[in-house]
Amino acid sequence: MEPGLEGIIGASRAQIVGQFGSPRLDVWEGDARKLQFTGTPCILDIYLYPTKQSSEPRATYVDARRRDGRDVSKAACARALRSQRKAR
Repeated sequence: MEPGLEGIIGASRAQIVGQFGSPRLDVWEGDARKLQFTGTPCILDIYLYPTKQSSEPRATYVDARRRDGRDVSKAACARALRSQRKAR
């Protein structure tokens, strides 16, 4: 796991929303779920899948990009979006 994603990987939808607020997108694809959070600094996609430990989907993968599509650190994007939410 990438350092800085400890609070995301393994989290439920409710735990993720507690960190980032309401997602811009909340999409089901079969038993998988994608939550998308956006802000001035970046776009963060969090993918949730059912696991052996829980029938409730849990975050297993994170992707991040700048608004212009360039890659950005996933952990840095998560930090920036959390900070932006606190500033509101």
